[in-house]
Order: sequence, then C-alpha cells, then structure tokens
Amino acid sequence: MKFGKVFEDENVLVVNKPSGLVVNRSETTREETLQDQLSDYFQLSKGDLGIGDRVGIVHRLDRETSGLLVVAKKQKVFDFLQKQFKARNVKKEYIALVHGEVKNDTGSITAQIGRIGKFGKFGIVHKSNLRGSRINNLVGLESGGRDSVTRYEVIKEHKFDDKKFENILHEKNFTKSRINYLNNHGREYALLKIMPLTGRTHQIRVHLKSIGHPVVSDRIYSPTKLLKFDLSWCPRLFLHASFLGFKISKTKSPLSFRLDLPKELKSAILNLS
Repeated sequence: MKFGKVFEDENVLVVNKPSGLVVNRSETTREETLQDQLSDYFQLSKGDLGIGDRVGIVHRLDRETSGLLVVAKKQKVFDFLQKQFKARNVKKEYIALVHGEVKNDTGSITAQIGRIGKFGKFGIVHKSNLRGSRINNLVGLESGGRDSVTRYEVIKEHKFDDKKFENILHEKNFTKSRINYLNNHGREYALLKIMPLTGRTHQIRVHLKSIGHPVVSDRIYSPTKLLKFDLSWCPRLFLHASFLGFKISKTKSPLSFRLDLPKELKSAILNLS
C-alpha cells in the first residue's frame, strides 16, 4: 500500500495515508513504512534520515487509521509546525463510526491516557471534568497518564439494515448467546465528527471506548463479541483523518485540506440505514 499525494509545494507535502501503513520506522517494525516510502519519494541517500531525522514527518496516525498527514520539506517549516502541534493550534478532524446510540449531539472527553499492560495497549488512567454520553459509567485506574481532550459531534445516527444483519448472523453461524448480544449491541451506530485537541497514542479510540461507544472494527479496543461481526462488513478500523488545517509561518496564510472517506468505508456504511 502506498501513500497518495494530496498537495505539494516547496514547503510541505500533504499525503493521504492508507489504513494498514505504519508511519514511522522502529526496531520492531519489519514492514515498509510511510517513512521508507517518503525516503524513496525524496530520493534520500542511504543513511540520510532527512528533516527531523524522520523525513520531515511532523505528526503521526495510527497504523489502522487513514487520512491526512503533513510532511515538512524545510527545517524551519518542520520546527514551526511542531510548535503549532504542541500549542494545539493545528485543526484536526476525524470521521468515526461507533457502536451505540449517542445520547448527546455534542460532547467532550477529558482524561489522562496511559499504557495499560503490554503490547501497546492504552487506556484511561485518570478522569476529570468529563462530559458527554454515558460518561458516568467510566471506570479508570487512578494512576499516572498524559492529559488528553477529545470533542465530538454526531453527524448521523444509523441502524443496521435488518435483512443484511440477519444474513450476516446466518452466514457466520453465531451461537445463540452471541446472537442475543449482537441484537442488543450490534444494531445501532453513530457517525461522528471527532476533534482531538491533543494527540496521544490511540486517543480517539480509547476515549470513545471509555464512554461506551467503541469504533467499528477496532481490533484492539472493541469488545471481542463485537469484533468478528464488525469485520464481516467493515474490514478495517472505521476512523479517518478527514481535515487538517495549519500555518507554515507567521506571515503566510493558513492551509487547510479535506479528504473524503475512502471507498472501503463508504461501502461499509451502505449496510446501515
């Protein structure tokens, strides 16, 4: 899978990262990464790590998340963009399809996120000033973590098409207990616009799970009883970075980009009414 070019000038390259592509190289990553692809794109010599020692990559997206990502082509632009991200001045929007009926049209989740156990899993480790759907049901561990804030708006409420729902249950030959569970938890959905004010690892996924609305086809954070059903009609995480707005200097006008849902997510949502 290769990145798509959305925009390029002398200062930045804005790319569409496909789901499944890891952004940065690491000792544990053996597959080709976005960083590798950008090294080839910029024709860097072997051993040249490029701007910021990561080919100008200013921020990252989870492996399973698709969408917009900005790459700096000059050191001063890289430094300026990093300051913007740190100051929370970059505008980011995501589209997510989540399980359940979201009671409030808008909401905000403020909580500390930290590593939970092994294997790169994260969770809420401290909660404060929480507002939104089913927040009172949140259970967290009172220990260290990093502050994180996510806002959301409901775009549209959905229900699984009855005929398609029954067809999947029949094809997968689920047990009676699983069918009962899916009837209660697999029929209602909400399409959300997500606006993270911070950029913690797995932030959106962890926050949405914490209020009882896991993202569809989330292999890490979805309940096991839902995941097999999800993957039967949505083969990847339904989370897409759809908007990115930033400045490259104090004097230049802001740049902004919007990216439609990829075809596999558009196809998945056709199962819903």
